[in-house]
Amino acid sequence: MVTLLNPLHNIKSHFPVLNNTVNGYPLVYLDTAATAQKPQCVIDALTQFLTHDYGTVRRGLYHLSVGATAKFDETREAVARFINAPSSDQIIFTRGATEAINIVAHGFAEAILKPGDAVVISAMEHHANLVPWQQACLKTGAELRIIPVLDDGTLDLSQLDALLSGSVKLLAVTHVSNVLGTINPIEQLARAAKAKRVPLLLDGCQAAPHLKLDMQALDCDFYAFSAHKLYGPTGVGVLYAKPEWLEQLPPYQFGGDMIDSVNFERSTFAHVPHKFEAGTPAIAEVIALKAALDFIETIGHDAIAAHEHALLTQAMQGLAQIEGLRFIGTAPDKAAVIAFAIEGANGLQPVHPLDLATLLDQYGIAIRTGHHCAQPLMQRFGVTACARASFGVYNTPDDVDAFITAMHKALKLLR
Repeated sequence: MVTLLNPLHNIKSHFPVLNNTVNGYPLVYLDTAATAQKPQCVIDALTQFLTHDYGTVRRGLYHLSVGATAKFDETREAVARFINAPSSDQIIFTRGATEAINIVAHGFAEAILKPGDAVVISAMEHHANLVPWQQACLKTGAELRIIPVLDDGTLDLSQLDALLSGSVKLLAVTHVSNVLGTINPIEQLARAAKAKRVPLLLDGCQAAPHLKLDMQALDCDFYAFSAHKLYGPTGVGVLYAKPEWLEQLPPYQFGGDMIDSVNFERSTFAHVPHKFEAGTPAIAEVIALKAALDFIETIGHDAIAAHEHALLTQAMQGLAQIEGLRFIGTAPDKAAVIAFAIEGANGLQPVHPLDLATLLDQYGIAIRTGHHCAQPLMQRFGVTACARASFGVYNTPDDVDAFITAMHKALKLLR
């Protein structure tokens, strides 16, 4: 585990990539909502395992395999502690949050949904928590219902009871919006769902890096998130689920390691969590995820939240001084994600986000542009694309100052 005497002092020194320069400018990475940079401890964990300890898991009795299996199982235990799950058997390793949600959607399409049923999602969902349910409903004849989004980027919960009426089989919403930064009122959503006996799935990709998670307090039925947004490797995700759902839902994939017995007539499947983990997993990446979790725990969730909120406030205040800049998402409870569009000057066309990002890159500023895998949300706010700056634990007030300065320079050239 990395040791940080003052968790946020000289935080960038733990992230080698942030030593890079772009056109002579220090790299300012503001795309953490897409994927987070990796601390040295995660890089070291990958290198150590692949260099000295690599072996397959649950497949051998030799030293390397036994050691790899132990480290793999340690990560499962660490994830359970990180989200306060009752048991590590409720932790399923996947290739990412997208696969985690697809596992649930596949199971519901196969075993739960039928014509006349409904699934409720929100209008702010990432495509990964929209398209699987859309396709599951199309396959089964179920209805897809949408919770609207208000102008400030919060959910319009005035319609929630009506939307949850009838034969609703699932409520699936994001914990934190990847575009708006809105932190949704999960406790209220959970109470409403529980009152209607509707299971709740949460897309936690944007919440896991920023908020302290507690599955027992949230009382959701499913929770999905990705390692790479948590300062860990790509190719790894987590699905948490209550035991009754893990037993009830059918496997998503079939093959090695998820079976109990096989003959040419039939197969029986392993107990959870292995029932949903077909094939050789991303062993090194799962093991390195534990290093990322240790890194976050060492800093502390409260310290991370306070640090990122200060950066968010500083950036929002700086951007608000730019004429014609329109924030997309101004919820009072908001994570460190800022989406915005910029009107043109003197009746000219709006500034295209792609042009803005290209110029910002010349000053070493890395932001995201596009529809952010949320095209219906873009339509809701009357844009086809927008710019997005998102902050992580490694960002500093100097990064925000550099971003705002570069914005003014870029806009002088674009207007």
